[in-house]
Amino acid sequence: MLFRFDGREPQIQKTAYVSETAQVIGDVVIGERCYIGHGAILRGDYGRIVIGDGSAIEEGVIIHAPPDSVNDIGKKVTVGHGAILHGSRIGDGAVIGMGAVLSILSEVGEGAIVAEGGIVRFNQSVPPDKVVGGNPAEILRDVRDSDRLLWDYGKQLYIDLAAKYLDIGMERIDPDPLE
Repeated sequence: MLFRFDGREPQIQKTAYVSETAQVIGDVVIGERCYIGHGAILRGDYGRIVIGDGSAIEEGVIIHAPPDSVNDIGKKVTVGHGAILHGSRIGDGAVIGMGAVLSILSEVGEGAIVAEGGIVRFNQSVPPDKVVGGNPAEILRDVRDSDRLLWDYGKQLYIDLAAKYLDIGMERIDPDPLE
């Protein structure tokens, strides 16, 4: 569902899929070929959220922005199920694992991977092309070519899924009552 708030309203490209069970509130910009999953909450009520082309915001993700600031999510970013993003920037091609938390004013560099459940703390910066995990998130290793191949495949899956949802849509099924 899309909501105008305090004179601010979402701007969504026609090739982006936004689930009807997602909540997109206020100053949110969603780029081309994005996937915004079921139950996601994007709160652009006192800050701005910008999601770059080809990014996937999976089910149950919560995104917010600090007051009068921008939470800038780059192109072809994958944000796993149940992640919480309150940071300021995620670079192009980065991956945020399921259940990860990016705290206020944190940054994740281009091509970096935050492992499942990782906690990027207040004002912490993750360097480009590094894999981080834990609480607080620490560098575990460099991103490998095999990581990039796997995530490029996953990113394309969500781009294709967004197109399919737009093409065929979902059909509600009302269950038959028990006799």
